[in-house]
Amino acid sequence: MSQYATNPQTLEEALEPEKVQVKNWSAFIESEVVNFFNTYKLEKMTLEDGRGNKAKLARTKDNDIKVEYTSSVLL
Repeated sequence: MSQYATNPQTLEEALEPEKVQVKNWSAFIESEVVNFFNTYKLEKMTLEDGRGNKAKLARTKDNDIKVEYTSSVLL
């Protein structure tokens, strides 16, 4: 059971904890992972959290970062 289900901090966490996890995954990818990717000047990176959430990062020709991520929710 997730920490949000056992001790929710907001109404959204109490009613829909799966959506909170999705937001946290996307926020993690768009901040910490992108910073790591830039710091180490990587060209490609793939992540998986073991719960069905996946992300791929790749550097484009223009030195931009292309990010693709998916998340999985059990109903």
